[in-house]
Amino acid sequence: MKPLDIFITYVSWENDGKIRPVLVFIINENDIDIYQITTQYNNKSETIRGQYFKIDDWTQAGLDRQSYIDTGTLITLPLSTFKNQKSIGHLTESDKIRFLNFLNL
Repeated sequence: MKPLDIFITYVSWENDGKIRPVLVFIINENDIDIYQITTQYNNKSETIRGQYFKIDDWTQAGLDRQSYIDTGTLITLPLSTFKNQKSIGHLTESDKIRFLNFLNL
């Protein structure tokens, strides 16, 4: 596992949650910071869409449809969440560069 790999995992929030693709961002000793990946874009407000990074090379990233990285919330999950899981893909080099520029890093 390395930063900018994409996994499918369960993400919970408040009283709900679902299995979804996520982008690994920072790997710490006991936890991992991730961004959620979504296909929902057109039905979002302009403000929310401004926080979404469009993955141009989504098929090469292992995704089934045009997808967006939701940079609005960085989520921390226990490292154990990813035990015995394999990455479905990762961002291409051009998407990596664009994504880091999007985050102003």
